[in-house]
This record gives sequence, structure tokens and C-alpha cells, in this order.
Amino acid sequence: MDFNGKVALITGAGNGIGRATALAFAARGARLLVVDRDAETAEATAAVIRQQGGEARCHVADVTRSAEVEAYVQAAMEAWGRIDCFFNNAGIEGRLAAIVDMDEAMFDEVQAVNVKGVFLGLRAVLPVMLAQRSGAVVNTASVAGLVGTPGMAAYVASKHAVMGLTKSAAGEVARGGVRVNAVCPGPIETRMMRAIEAQIDPANPASVEQRYHAALPLGRYGTAEEVANVVVFLCSSLAGNITGAQYVIDGGRTSIGGAITTLPKVLS
Repeated sequence: MDFNGKVALITGAGNGIGRATALAFAARGARLLVVDRDAETAEATAAVIRQQGGEARCHVADVTRSAEVEAYVQAAMEAWGRIDCFFNNAGIEGRLAAIVDMDEAMFDEVQAVNVKGVFLGLRAVLPVMLAQRSGAVVNTASVAGLVGTPGMAAYVASKHAVMGLTKSAAGEVARGGVRVNAVCPGPIETRMMRAIEAQIDPANPASVEQRYHAALPLGRYGTAEEVANVVVFLCSSLAGNITGAQYVIDGGRTSIGGAITTLPKVLS
């Protein structure tokens, strides 16, 4: 788990899982390019790394725009000349609604960030890694990429697509020395879960958290650091024979087979 001399590039690194993973890589010696569309949060992550003695630069980018994706890759190459680890993480949850009530523009926005953003990142980073004949990519999927969730069809569709991109990319680049895997977090203690809880029950979001906890075998949300640990492992030499895989980090949610509904009332 030694990343001294390695370069890690992380999108959506301004907060949550992205920030926790940036800190985890930095603690193990990696140099970080912290990418986020929010300049303030990106710089905050980079500043923490530098305060702890690490090396980090921040870069502002919209992952749905190919020119901006190419620019963050170029920034890493200009700074360090290589990219060893790519955590293709940026994503949004969108608005919760039944499919029959879902706004088309919102659906398109979720696909643009969660699917197109992952695709553009792969398209830009993989040639660098193939030229090096080494590298590891981890895409952020979700348990929503494995099961359905009523009320979150846009998000669920996007994360199923991330799983498809992961498996296809893994097969394409394996002989070039590059591995591509996905992490599938369940409910994690982040801003996204707070936003989902507030959408489900604006008057009492804490009650939604309680229901989620009760439905999870471990009885709690996961932490961003627990996801970060898996990402770091998948990018390490310890995972040298792992590619095209999905690692579920969900407190046992999918092991019991049931989806947690996000709609106050499921259509019948």
C-alpha cells in the first residue's frame, strides 16, 4: 500500500468520498491532483493534504465537458508526467421522483455527470496509462448499479451504465497493463445522503436516516473513509490480479436482497 512516487488523480474530490480518498492516497505517499467543479472545496482538500506534509494541486473542471476533462489530464501530466491511479468519482444524485413524474432535463443532467463524465475520464486517462503500460482506474458506481431503487430511476440507470463502462474498459486495456474496477457504495455518511433524506421527508429527514439504519444489516451508514480504503486497495499492487470487478461497500444491504424505497408511496 505504498504510493510513494505515484500520482493519483481524483474527480469529485472536494468533499465526501472523493476527499476521503484523496487524503488516504496522500497519507500513503501519493501526489494528488484534486479535481472538482467547486474551486473552494477542491482547494480545501488540497490544502489539508499540504498541511499534512503531502503534495497536492487542485484543478477546477466540469466532467461533462470533454475539453475540461482533457485539461485536467494535461494538468497532471505537466505537473508530474504520469498518472498511476485514477479515481473516476464525480457524481450527482438528481431529484427523486417516480418515472412517470420524472423531469427530462434532470434525467439528462444525471446521465451527463454520472455516465458521460465517467466515459470522458476513461477516454482521456486510459491512453496515458497504456503508454506507461501501467495504471489502475476505479470508477464510482453504487449499489444502485446492482439493484433498483423506486424513486431514483435516473441515478440507478446511470450507475448501471457505470458498471457496463467498467467491465468494457477492463477488457479493452487489461493486456496493456491497466486495471479498471468499480466500487459500489451503499448509503454513506456524506452530503448526498443528507440531500436524499431531505428530499424523501423535508419535514423530518432524521426519521429517514433512522429507517435506513434499521434496514441495513450493520445498522448504520458506511463512512467515506471505508470506501476510500477499498479504492486505495484496488489501486495497489495487492490487487494486481483484479480487474473488471465490483466491490460492494454497503453494510450488507444487497446481501438481504431488498431495495430501500425512496418514495413516500410506491405506485401500485
